[in-house]
Amino acid sequence: MKSYVANPIHEGSATRFQSAIVFFDGVCGLCNKTVDFLLREDRAGRLLYSPLQGETFKPVLKERPELASVDAIVVLYRDDSGEHVLTSSDAVLFALDQIPRFKWLAKAGYLVPRFLRELGYRFIGAVRYRVWGKRDSCRIPTPEERARFLP
Repeated sequence: MKSYVANPIHEGSATRFQSAIVFFDGVCGLCNKTVDFLLREDRAGRLLYSPLQGETFKPVLKERPELASVDAIVVLYRDDSGEHVLTSSDAVLFALDQIPRFKWLAKAGYLVPRFLRELGYRFIGAVRYRVWGKRDSCRIPTPEERARFLP
């Protein structure tokens, strides 16, 4: 899977994103644990969440049919220069960069060559259902989480 934007952390732009949505596989145990982690750590509420199987992702997919093969994580964010889409390890690192306690990890991650990051990402993707399980349906946000979730 390919990311559709250069490294957003190291682009040198002084602008920060205006909004970001983390699209995730709603039936994947690992993806749901990742969303739980991001919800817990993102105390500023910088990220919104929506399952890839949800209504919010459908218009994105219509505009960007190349995302049809993505089955784990997509980040859509807007900044002063427009709308950007990240997938795979770039999406994970972008999300981590929004969490103050884990910015260092995102920056360290970008020091790893992309082909190595993608190998690791694909390996985890290949075993994620076997290791972390697969749900029968997408998660239902708790009442406290609802403001951060899109359909």
